[in-house]
Amino acid sequence: MSSETTTTVNKPQFATVPTSLYPILAAVFVSLLLLSNICATKLIAFGPLITDGGAFLFPLTYVLGDILSEVYGLKATRRVIWLGFALAILAGFTLWLVQLAPPAPGWDNQSAFEAVLGFVPRILLASVCGYLVGEFLNSYVLVKIKERTLEKRLWLRLVGSTVVGEFADTLVFCTIAFYGVITGAEFVNYVLVGYIYKTLLEVFLLPVTYPVIGWVKSREPSYGDNVAIVEAASA
Repeated sequence: MSSETTTTVNKPQFATVPTSLYPILAAVFVSLLLLSNICATKLIAFGPLITDGGAFLFPLTYVLGDILSEVYGLKATRRVIWLGFALAILAGFTLWLVQLAPPAPGWDNQSAFEAVLGFVPRILLASVCGYLVGEFLNSYVLVKIKERTLEKRLWLRLVGSTVVGEFADTLVFCTIAFYGVITGAEFVNYVLVGYIYKTLLEVFLLPVTYPVIGWVKSREPSYGDNVAIVEAASA
């Protein structure tokens, strides 16, 4: 064996970090999902309008879902959706185990812990059901519209997929999570406020989503002609 070969073998070996933004977007997507599940345990009232704490972050998962679907396609986005589903189940199971574990002497917050996070199993069921239906529909609709519009009419893909995905998600989540806790007109109010708010928020964020999508596309060497793509995304 030559000295050059020996030197190479004796060096510490490391894997190459991929340059794609895909794993970073996936990590942020899953983090927002998990935080939203916990925040959603609290109902919030702004005057006559009723929503839950998940309303602050959960709409951003749809923004990221749009970016993933637009740039990486349906198959790659499905992997992230399933990853989020698996980690949401793990988080719920872990919180359930922690709740069952006997509190240490002197720790008097068991009832408070159960009051907030003891509701997580129902929220988790509602979240994963609504999440799977909504995110898959959101990604599917966006990709199908893109097959017809190609790089044109990005706004149509973003808004159209959100209108469909958010409606399915909101209806399923609200029904499983809080039907019985709130009923009648209050429940209808809760569903409509959540749906309208989440949809309008994504529309409001379009001026941010557009350049982010263009930037991500320009950083992915495998995404065709980057210059043409960025110009089309800004049209």
